[in-house]
Amino acid sequence: MKMYLLSLAAGLLVGAIYALLNVRSPAPPVIALLGLMGILLGEQAVPLAKRVFIGEPVTIGWVKAQCGEHLFGELPAAKSAAPEAPNSRS
Repeated sequence: MKMYLLSLAAGLLVGAIYALLNVRSPAPPVIALLGLMGILLGEQAVPLAKRVFIGEPVTIGWVKAQCGEHLFGELPAAKSAAPEAPNSRS
């Protein structure tokens, strides 16, 4: 969640800099971003509807396993504290 907030904060900072410089953002308009969100949600609606139609239960675990990673992406993992061994080719 922290990465999402940092990403949002960075975007707000860049947007403010664009506004101060009177430059138009190269980002797509909000309507396009909403369309992309609709595509992601629509992709998940079909398997959900199929599951409901055949009478299988829709649990939180199933939603997380089937939809969560696709909608929100895999969060970055913390780097390992152990140093990596150098590649030695002799």
